[in-house]
Amino acid sequence: SLNEPTFVVPPKIADDPECLKVYNETMDTIWKAYNKLAETVPPEDARYVLPNGCTTNITITMNARELLHFFRLRCCNRAQWEIREMADEMLRLCKEVSPTIFAKAGPPCVSDKCPEGKLSCGHPRKI
Repeated sequence: SLNEPTFVVPPKIADDPECLKVYNETMDTIWKAYNKLAETVPPEDARYVLPNGCTTNITITMNARELLHFFRLRCCNRAQWEIREMADEMLRLCKEVSPTIFAKAGPPCVSDKCPEGKLSCGHPRKI
């Protein structure tokens, strides 16, 4: 079983005290259910009750070409906020290490035209 719960709280929930209370109570209930299940079934099966907000550690390997592609997709305003924050931080670190390669990295709207068409957010990002 997992030792202690770690959940991501979306900013809009964190900013609303009533929503945050409901969120935390729900996570507590889910955590108790997970631990109860983990007493009798393998943890990988018990994990199925955990919500999307449960943290997951991932390890990835990317070369510079793949990083540039990743940044075009995930630094965009239309990307989900959590992956966008991670991509922005990765890009910041890449620019420190290799500023020439990553000088124009980021969402397409930074160095080119937005490919989203009618779905465009209309707000080019400054990275």
